Amino acid sequence: MPTVAPLDLEGHIAGAHFLGDVPFFAASSGEVHRLDMGHKTVAVHEGLLASTKDEGSNTLLTSGEDGKVNRVHADGRVELLAEEPRKWISVLAAGPQGAIAYGVGKESRVRLADGTVKSFAEQRTVEAIAFAPKGLRIAAARYNGVTLHWVLTAGAPIDLDWKGAHNAVTFSPDGRFVVTAMQENALHGWKIDVKPGEEARHMRMTGYPAKVKSLSWSVKGKWLASSGAPAAIVWPFSAKDGPMGKPPLELGTRGNIMATAVSCHPAEEVVAIGFIDGMILLVRLADEKEVVLRRPGKGAITAMAWSKSGKLLAFASESGDCGVVDIAG
Repeated sequence: MPTVAPLDLEGHIAGAHFLGDVPFFAASSGEVHRLDMGHKTVAVHEGLLASTKDEGSNTLLTSGEDGKVNRVHADGRVELLAEEPRKWISVLAAGPQGAIAYGVGKESRVRLADGTVKSFAEQRTVEAIAFAPKGLRIAAARYNGVTLHWVLTAGAPIDLDWKGAHNAVTFSPDGRFVVTAMQENALHGWKIDVKPGEEARHMRMTGYPAKVKSLSWSVKGKWLASSGAPAAIVWPFSAKDGPMGKPPLELGTRGNIMATAVSCHPAEEVVAIGFIDGMILLVRLADEKEVVLRRPGKGAITAMAWSKSGKLLAFASESGDCGVVDIAG
């Protein structure tokens, strides 16, 4: 059994991240906790709404009910990046070349490394933002679809339309696909590497009994793992048309106990699956072999993150029940 270092915090924990080998936990109350030679805390927001790691700078980005976007450095120092008075900022993404993106009402905003801010008007309220893996390009999810924008060029935006509310968005690591999680217990995708003049092709991924709140790509982008069922639903994306016509894997089935979070390993074809009862399983995609990383605890698992080495897994729950699993241990 791997060793678990527990951390009992107050309230809902929205994010778990690693900066180096130091775990950071972003609490909805507005504090960021880290286990760095002891438990340390810094106040970041008056109500935290989103957090994400910026790989390029090895920092943590956060946004909140106070209209601020902050950068939290590895030593706990907080740097203000943007401020929108009287606005809630719940949509946040880290991009290449020091760029960050966030949503303000019906606008997507991209702040470049030099502080320049580019704004893009959207048809509806921005629900999620993601950066493409190559080139400075964003996808903004909204009601009835997604819009793609090139940040530094004057090219026309591309609308990917599909009726319904799209609450999360992600590019595949090779940039060939865009996938959203929808309000109606489904994923929707578009194949965007089409010939000039052709429209993006649709992909419907349905059958979930609950909303998908967690998505994670495998290390080489061959698989997309998702929550929202009594197992991790893992769709194949290695073929040129992605999962069209192919069934998903169902990993870590535990009766009717729902999977609430997924996180693919940074080097191996395995996925960590967190459940509504606090249990965490590690499952290998090739043969579906399972290892228990954590027995059931209090509160649903809300977030997980791997250290860069893949030896440590940080986890967080809706009840503040957090910790780090040492896989090598």
